[in-house]
Amino acid sequence: MLSQTVEYALRATLYIARYPDRSVRVQDVATAVQAPRNYLAKILGALARAGILSSIRGPAGGFRLALDPDRVALSDVVALFDRTDQRRCLLGHGLCGENPSCTAHARWAPIARSMDGFFDTTTLADLLSSPRNLP
Repeated sequence: MLSQTVEYALRATLYIARYPDRSVRVQDVATAVQAPRNYLAKILGALARAGILSSIRGPAGGFRLALDPDRVALSDVVALFDRTDQRRCLLGHGLCGENPSCTAHARWAPIARSMDGFFDTTTLADLLSSPRNLP
């Protein structure tokens, strides 16, 4: 239920966080997370402007995590690209929760809250501690 942009942003941020002692080039991140380079460059730029990443220019440049991984909740990354308060209704009735007669809302709302809770309480460090499935 995440946008492609959010998926790329999360995967890229996790990939970069795996290399705390060096800057990672956009091309290397794009290859690792299987994202289009130019599109990913814009995503990484937004993450840098938000203070989650830092960017270094030049031949040895690239991106690094600007904060400790335990200080970056997944929701910090998600919030830059997707507004969870603006979720669309699964059945096409505008924004989720706007149509009280929506048959999916009562069942979907607890799942959406659970997802929000996961992103709020899970940090990059949490996911880095189990590297089996990371890019």
